[in-house]
Amino acid sequence: MRALAITGFATALLLAAAIEWAARREGSRIPSLADVCAVVMRYEVGPVPVGRIGLFGFWWWLGWHFLAR
Repeated sequence: MRALAITGFATALLLAAAIEWAARREGSRIPSLADVCAVVMRYEVGPVPVGRIGLFGFWWWLGWHFLAR
């Protein structure tokens, strides 16, 4: 079961790297991760920066689940 999880995470990482590589090619219509993060960071509902709060929450969740022991 552990090997299956590691294989899944490795596959996801390789897929993300391939998409980022394709996004950075000349003339590509695929947005890079930086472009996606920039759009999310600008999202607001009234005076509340919902995108920033959501991104912060995602990083908190990621750290809590993978880095906390």
